[in-house]
Parts: sequence; C-alpha cells; structure tokens
Amino acid sequence: MSSASRIGERADNVPDMHPSLLCALLPVLSLASSPSSWAQEGLSSPAVSARDIGTHIEALASDAFGGRGPGTDGEARAVRYLVDRFSDYGLEPGAGDGWLQQVPMIELTPMGAPDAGFDVGGRSLEILSGRDVMLWSPVTEGATAVEASEVVFCGHGIVAPEYGWDDYAGVDVRGKTAVVLVNDPGFRRPDQGLFRGNAMTYYGRWTYKFEEAERQGAAACLIVHEDAAAGYGWTVVAQSWGRPQLQLESGREEPVTRVRGWVSLDAAMTLFEQAGQDLAALARAAAEPGAKPVPLTGATFRAAFENRVARTVSPNVIGRVTGSTHPDEVVLVTAHWDHLGTRPGAPEEDNVYNGAVDNASGTALMLELAEAAAAMDPPPARSIVFVATTAEEKGLLGSKHYAQNPSYPLARTVCGLNVDVANTLGPMEDIVVVGFGASELDADLRVVAAAQGRRVVPEATPEKGFYFRSDHFSLAKVGVPMLYTNTGTTSVDRGAEWVAKQKRDFERKRYHRVRDEFDAEWDLEGAAEDGRLFLALLTLWSNDARWRAWAPDSEFRAAREASLAAAKK
Repeated sequence: MSSASRIGERADNVPDMHPSLLCALLPVLSLASSPSSWAQEGLSSPAVSARDIGTHIEALASDAFGGRGPGTDGEARAVRYLVDRFSDYGLEPGAGDGWLQQVPMIELTPMGAPDAGFDVGGRSLEILSGRDVMLWSPVTEGATAVEASEVVFCGHGIVAPEYGWDDYAGVDVRGKTAVVLVNDPGFRRPDQGLFRGNAMTYYGRWTYKFEEAERQGAAACLIVHEDAAAGYGWTVVAQSWGRPQLQLESGREEPVTRVRGWVSLDAAMTLFEQAGQDLAALARAAAEPGAKPVPLTGATFRAAFENRVARTVSPNVIGRVTGSTHPDEVVLVTAHWDHLGTRPGAPEEDNVYNGAVDNASGTALMLELAEAAAAMDPPPARSIVFVATTAEEKGLLGSKHYAQNPSYPLARTVCGLNVDVANTLGPMEDIVVVGFGASELDADLRVVAAAQGRRVVPEATPEKGFYFRSDHFSLAKVGVPMLYTNTGTTSVDRGAEWVAKQKRDFERKRYHRVRDEFDAEWDLEGAAEDGRLFLALLTLWSNDARWRAWAPDSEFRAAREASLAAAKK
C-alpha cells in the first residue's frame, strides 16, 4: 500500500486540499483484497475484553444508577462514571474546555386531553384522544389552538428533488391541515422502482413529515397510521405520545405547525368518506409519480389544548483521542448512556428500568473502544471522538443537539460509528447492517468482517425504518456518513433459530421494561468480537486518507456536499 494511504505519510506527495478533492485524487484503498495492517492490528487487539465489558454493564445497569434517567440522581452517577473512565484511559476532554456538553431541553405536558374534532359539511365528527388521534404541540408558551383549518390530503407529505417528487406541488397549505401517509411511495409500490422500494427512506419517517409540514407553513399535520407502513401498532403511538414530551430548547420562534399528531386508519377512513373521498384509492394514487394534493372539500380541523412547560439540562459526555498528524479531522463514536429511569411503585417492587442491554451494553462497548483507541501505538493520524449522548430515549435529543452544535466541525468529521446495544449472545457468523447500502462504510465493514471469518448481512425489515431510530441518524441528517450495526443472525454455536428466538424474547419481555437487567450468564465474547471489529474500523478510518461518502442515491448526500462546499469557501 502506498504511503499516500496513511494520512500521516501523505504530505510529500499530496498537496493540502479540501477533503472532497482528496476523494477524487488520492489512491483508493483496495477493499477487495485484505484490510490494511492497522485494521488487522485492531482485529487482534486484546484491549477489548469481554470481562471488562461485563464489568461496565453491571455497574451502569445496577439499581444504584436508577435507570439513568436524564435529570435524575442516576444521571449524575452515570456521567461521573463515564468521565472517570475517559480520564483513567488517558482521553482528553472533548467538549471545549471540559468533558460535558450541556443539552438544554423543554418538557411539555398537555394539561388534559385536547378539545379536537373535524367538521365536514356542517356536521361535527368528534374524535377521541387515544382511540382516534394522538395529538401534541411543540409550542412552549401558552395555549395552542387551530380553528376551522381546511383539510388537504398531501399524499406522503414528501418533497424530494432527487427523486423528482413533490406531494405539495400546486397547493398552498399555509394555515391548513395537511393529512399525510406514513412511509414513502416505495413501500406501497416496491415493484415500480420508486425511492428505495421496500426499504424506508428518511422521507418515510414520521419526523420528516412534520419537518416538511413546518416548511410548507401548515397549521397542523396529521399522519394516517397503518401498522405495516409504520412498522408498529397503534398502541405504540398511544403509549409514546400519551406521556410528557421532551424537545430541545431551540431559542427560535414558535413553530408554524402548532398541532402535530397521528390519526388512526379507521378515523381517517371515516373522515374521507364523509368528505366524499376514498382514502384507499387516494393512497394508491399517492404512490404514482405526479400525484397531486387533494383538498377535502368542506372538511375542517380544530384542536385546542395547553402545555405545562418545564426546562432542564442534561449532558453529553465527550472524550477525545487526539490525532497525531491531522487532529482537526475527526472520526466519531456515539452511544447513548440514558435509559428510562424509574417508575412509581411500592418500595418492595422492582421499579428500576435498568436498561442493561439498551444501552448500558453499548456504552460499555464504547468505553472499551475508547480505552483501546487511547492506547494505539502508533496513535491515530486523525482524532477519534467519543460522544456518550443523553436523551436518546426521548427522541435522540443529545445527538441532535451535538449535530446542531458540534464540538468539531461537521465538514472535518470524516465518518462515524454508533453503538446502540451490544451482542450478549456470543460469537456470530455474521453481523447485521441497519440501513445497508447507505454509504461506503458498508464496504469497509465487509472486508474487516471477512478477516474475522464473518459475513455482513442487511437488516431483515428495512421498511420499518430502524436506521432513523438511533443517535447516528442525527449525524446522518447533517451529512456525516454513519455506520449502525446490529447483533448477527447466526450463532457460531447455536445457529440462526436460537438467535431469532432470543431476539424475540428480548423484544417481548425485556425491551423498555424493568426486566432489562444485567445477566451474569450472558456470553459477552460476541460483544468483544464486535468490539475488535469496530476497533479495526476506527483504526482504518482514522488513518486512511480517503474520506468515506454516501451512496449516490442517499437522501443525506446533498447535506454532505453542502457542508463540504461551505467549508471550502
């Protein structure tokens, strides 16, 4: 491999230039043969230890940490544990002049169920909160009200220039209520080559729907819920939005889209029928190129309620292994330290959401990677920055704040890895990529995994949009290529069926429940195996001169190009 492939050795034959130009001019690492020598060292590193991973999980998931809820005593214990470990390992404080990046948040609690309903042709169609709709508002001051707002069906609520798609074309929804479908056209017509077929793009995610409605000036936005298209049932919607909501303290003006929410499929079908429309037919038409918005003539929406507002702060914990030759260029590692805290209950009951798998395990693995990175000899050419995020369980708020207020410029951030849930099931024949095909990082993973005798497999249900549900997504939205993996599908010792059963058992019995507790019987050699794979990737990314890029059809590619172009100016 030529000296130009390592950053610290490229000065003699490569001029100092912007990374986007380096992508085109530097020799490309050959990923078809074998990983580089520094990646190979990561694969064999004894610094990633199953025993140490277990020690970290047991500590972070203990009752003493109280479920690591932001704003609680458990938060203080978790943050102190992370700072102490980073310091012990020899990392430098990575949040300016300290370890902590404070994340200001607002908690919004509706004061009672909203007074809401539809009026169609002079007739009132009452809707019941929890059964027919789940509504909330991001407004932080005073009462919220939408009155006699005209209802417009806006397809999937998508404006995607790279796909030649505009569901708002020819309609002005300012002051109106946009009713939109969840997911994207590719889900409904996977045979037509629309978007990415059955794999959900960000345009299909519910968060995008509200962001676009805000840009369009809609007073309200309601998403029609369908189990298959959303990837979860109505009960998940009701449980998620029937509790106080946290959002970032933005300091900006109050939002235009004052009411946001979901409407059940049954309630939506009744509304459309009373307005003389067939929702099923409109949904089919909305998956065809050139589909137009459809006003529901004579239908209006009203809603009024008030939020109780509380403000708080919670920290991201950031440590840095400083690069030896290009310290201003950064590789990121993220893992969220938070979980759900505790629940009310009798003292003799188990009321702690310990979050051992989610995500004490991922945080533990990140700590092992930090220790190993700090001990690299020679040290990495680029800096490796470890961000233990807060409030992931509240809507990715810690990572979202970092993305909006990065400690290191986004245009100098090469790529990153997110560790959300480590493997507790033992060594695997494979490793799963969530969001497979999104970027060049998959190719790096494939080669390094092959060196372990493993294969890379795509997630089984890309239509459910899991890529948009963890902290890496906040960085992806602003253009940073991010890799997110999951536990493999086939155990070396017990096969695929056993792994599938274990995953189902966790989802049904322990995920986001008080039973997600540390188990001394776990086989954490699988987590250590993944850790060595991750260390190899970090070593590669922090030394190889080539910057990684998004796939040509990625919805995040434009943000990356804009970021690099702005930095070049």
